[in-house]
Amino acid sequence: MNESQRKWWKEAVVYQIYPRSFKDSNGDGVGDLRGIIEKLDYIKSLGIDVVWLNPIFGSPNDDNGYDISDYRAIMNEFGTMADFDEMLEGMHERGIKLVLDLVVNHSSDEHEWFKQSRSSRENPYRNYYHWWDVEKGKPANRWSFFDVNADAWAFDEATKSYYLHYFSRKQPDLNWENPKVRQEVYDLMRFWFDKGIDGFRMDVITFISKDTTFPELPEKYDGNFVQYYAEGENRHEYLQEMNQAVLSKYDIMTVAEGPGTTAENVLEYVDESRNELNMSYHFEAIDLGLAEHHQRILDPNGWKLLDFKKVYSKWDAVFAEKGWGTIYLGNHDQPRMVTRWGNDAPEFREISSKMLSTFLMTMRGTPYYYFGDELGMTNIKFDKIEDYQDIMTINLHTLFEKEGRDVSQLLESHKITGRDNGRTPFQWNDSPNGGFTTGKPWLKVNPDYTEINVEAQENDPNSVLNYFRKIVKFRKDNPVLIYGKYTLVDEENPNVYAYTRELNGRKLLILLNFTEEESAAALDSDFQNVKVLLGNYSAPSIDGKLKPYEAVIFEV
Repeated sequence: MNESQRKWWKEAVVYQIYPRSFKDSNGDGVGDLRGIIEKLDYIKSLGIDVVWLNPIFGSPNDDNGYDISDYRAIMNEFGTMADFDEMLEGMHERGIKLVLDLVVNHSSDEHEWFKQSRSSRENPYRNYYHWWDVEKGKPANRWSFFDVNADAWAFDEATKSYYLHYFSRKQPDLNWENPKVRQEVYDLMRFWFDKGIDGFRMDVITFISKDTTFPELPEKYDGNFVQYYAEGENRHEYLQEMNQAVLSKYDIMTVAEGPGTTAENVLEYVDESRNELNMSYHFEAIDLGLAEHHQRILDPNGWKLLDFKKVYSKWDAVFAEKGWGTIYLGNHDQPRMVTRWGNDAPEFREISSKMLSTFLMTMRGTPYYYFGDELGMTNIKFDKIEDYQDIMTINLHTLFEKEGRDVSQLLESHKITGRDNGRTPFQWNDSPNGGFTTGKPWLKVNPDYTEINVEAQENDPNSVLNYFRKIVKFRKDNPVLIYGKYTLVDEENPNVYAYTRELNGRKLLILLNFTEEESAAALDSDFQNVKVLLGNYSAPSIDGKLKPYEAVIFEV
């Protein structure tokens, strides 16, 4: 490592806040910007550097803000632009940077551009979206994530045409092949950068380029629409244009949500010499243990740590010489980390949560940590479809009913994989609704809030919360965990994830037991002269024989 390779966004820990569920300041049951302002000192106390905020822009909320009707306004439920300015200033005063979501593969159908576009075939905004006139026949099949029929073409009666929507019908895809659309996007990006934000997380940015002849899906994709969507011919041209026009003018960070990216092509997005984006996150590890990825149906055989290790080691190797990666186990599109990857049973929840946090803070790549995971919050595991608010689960339920599929299988799987599990309100204390709101929460609060909350953990030195603070500080105090070489150890161990990190003659060994059984790591003779630096048990194991869900960091 040399100084020119160091970047603030490589050394940062990113804390993701789902604003709808963080803190409600006015009793309407919906989290808001003033709620975040109230809790800035708490956020600062975590030791994190960057807050990534899910969409706060004007939206009718078909997909909880990912359907934007006004890119330069704040959603009414969240507050005002004055609230935003105060929040941003408060973050910057505390040394915290702010990253917003850039959602420009699609807009809301209530955006003025789309209202104009659908009003007539001759409207100047017609070409801001993808239309297929009915006299050309039915367009070639395109699959949709959120449509009740999984059909990405919706018929619009007004102009007798179909419009494209990779997501819900209220999220029409923008036509990036139109240079006017690209300039509109760059202008709105400048608007937020000039306000002082510090970066963008770019929603499904890999999907922006389309073949507007809309041919049949090429055979080589074998039905894999996501891969096809991510390989539009002009995607790199547009990202390089964006970088030259906007990104290169500011000291900011950018991260691509990268569905369809592979270990073979991700450097095309994040190799610094290509002048596109800083980093990307993938879905390969998050999808482990799923029999049907897009439906979030669990594989009855579960997932194996050997596969988990292979995926993370493969992706680390991609960035060994250039580019930069990310590391995450939960976000707004995923269930709670401890339920999915650890063990949320009462006897193992805290220790496995600490183990997972140790993993995230000792791997190479910028860690993205989801709010509430620092408390060990768990999946709520809804029994009834009526409890869900998420368009993905609701529409999949409708689709399963239409197709005569097993709805109970969907509901059981979504107790573990459903997105609403990660969206339940933040648990501040043991008062009604966990201190999130004085009103009726937009989504049910997990009943375990009486035990799992900030107030209960704040002054407990052994709490999940205070372990998170400790491991974040440890990462910052040890650059070897940020920039050091990663090497997998004891590769075939089915229970223990072991690896070393090395930098400038310093070497750390990390041992993580991913099971509820005592498990041993097979280590070489170097292990005889190690020093324990940190562990998630009060008396860390020093002989490589790990207690259930134990995490230990050694100096070798």
